[in-house]
Amino acid sequence: MIRFLLVAMLALLAGPADAVTLEMNGAFTQGGIIMGRTDPGVKLALDGRPVRVSADGVFVLGFGRDAEPDALLVATAPDGSEERKALKVAKRTYNIQRIDGLPQKYVEPKPEVQARISRENAKIKAVREIDTDHPYFAEGFIWPASGRISGVYGSQRILNGTPKWPHFGVDVAAPTGAPVIAPAGGIVRLAETDLYYTGGTVIIDHGHGLSSAFLHMQTVTVKVGEEVQRGVQIGTVGATGRATGPHLDWRINWFDVRVDAAVLVPPLPPKN
Repeated sequence: MIRFLLVAMLALLAGPADAVTLEMNGAFTQGGIIMGRTDPGVKLALDGRPVRVSADGVFVLGFGRDAEPDALLVATAPDGSEERKALKVAKRTYNIQRIDGLPQKYVEPKPEVQARISRENAKIKAVREIDTDHPYFAEGFIWPASGRISGVYGSQRILNGTPKWPHFGVDVAAPTGAPVIAPAGGIVRLAETDLYYTGGTVIIDHGHGLSSAFLHMQTVTVKVGEEVQRGVQIGTVGATGRATGPHLDWRINWFDVRVDAAVLVPPLPPKN
């Protein structure tokens, strides 16, 4: 698995006596997640989008699958002085698979389930807009399941000439009933057992708009509003929803930006 890791320690000078410091660690690439720290009271914006900064200066931000190569981070000091920092976002190559000759029922869902899909998508969208001020993400992440990597972020299928949504998660193949654990602490914002596409689904809010989703679960053992710690079991691996076999699909969002969970953790050890 290719991982792009860069560490930047930048001094954004607001003047001889009023330096704004900024530390950033993470993947400066499409799908990348950046965690950092700045001075308390500093306001940040990425390409005009406000970035939450905790009381002690901790923040997180992300780049989408098809992010442009140039991004602009603006830091505004408490005295109103402003500094602008250009960020370079590395391009990634994704696996694109074309499949033709499929019956149409496998390409598009039936019209009678579209209303259900719309309701479920609206619920997920609302959860991903939550902006909790506690930076649970700052403790770091571990893998939520153990197994073979069977799917990666950014890959895409073109079915009968129609491009489908890219795959925004990392898939871990594991037996039905294998444990799924929280990769970092947070608050459970969604706990559903039967969504159309994703079956048993949990979303954990890690703070500042960063959230993990766990899809196709056989069982869900947490409830909405529950605070969980890193390493606590939240359910089990399954093949519910539109899945062809038992696996965990782990996804991470920064609000509506779909980022790559795999950049937060070391490679899984190979399975014997």
